[in-house]
Amino acid sequence: MMRIAMWNGAILKLLVALCLAGLAAAAGAALAEGPVGAGTPAATPAGAEATPAATAGQPANATQAEDYKIGTFDLLDISVFQVPELSRTVRVDAKGLISLPMIGPTQAAALTARELEMLLAKRLSEKYLQDPQVSVFIKEYVSQRVVVEGSVLKPGVYPITGRATLLQVIALAGGPNNVANPSSVRLIRLKPDGERDVAIYNLEVIRAGSVEDPLVKGNDIVVMDQSGGRAFLRDIGELMRTISPFGMFR
Repeated sequence: MMRIAMWNGAILKLLVALCLAGLAAAAGAALAEGPVGAGTPAATPAGAEATPAATAGQPANATQAEDYKIGTFDLLDISVFQVPELSRTVRVDAKGLISLPMIGPTQAAALTARELEMLLAKRLSEKYLQDPQVSVFIKEYVSQRVVVEGSVLKPGVYPITGRATLLQVIALAGGPNNVANPSSVRLIRLKPDGERDVAIYNLEVIRAGSVEDPLVKGNDIVVMDQSGGRAFLRDIGELMRTISPFGMFR
């Protein structure tokens, strides 16, 4: 029994040494990651495209908030300055069309409000009005879905209505978990040509107001990356809780 106890003690010391070495490595990894919210967004992977906010550390273009694409079943308020007869509240149909007097069916889905204003003004100026001023207001937004994955408390598919930002979407998923790396959050968007547009954001920098909270759109994928150092510390803690000095020879 004395010899078994000595072997157990030696093995325990070896495990402790390995844990200490791992802790040192984890600390080095944490230092390499840098403090969360250090003031600059995370870098974008080579070959990936990113918004100005993600790459340069500057607030995103102010037009980002106007970048919402009209979807099917959105409800639109459309008015023409000084021509109240043409003002209408219309809902985009399942084919993405709206119907207006003097214009007829017009494609609205996949356009921004500003793009639709310009299109309607062009149609009206072709035959009926001189320099018409058209306003489009999105009264009700269609519900869309966004996927949230990675190191969040409740990964899954979440509906969004209207304009939703990165912080809001992560909050829907319960926020970062205890092994998350908030300085590395990937926003993945499928472009019309089938390519993926990937940008990486630092949540703490966004929270500090140094970078604008980016707009998330339907069908986007948000991935909260994992901190290697924090994950290692969690695993070591779980291992140490399950090992007793004599447990290996029971």
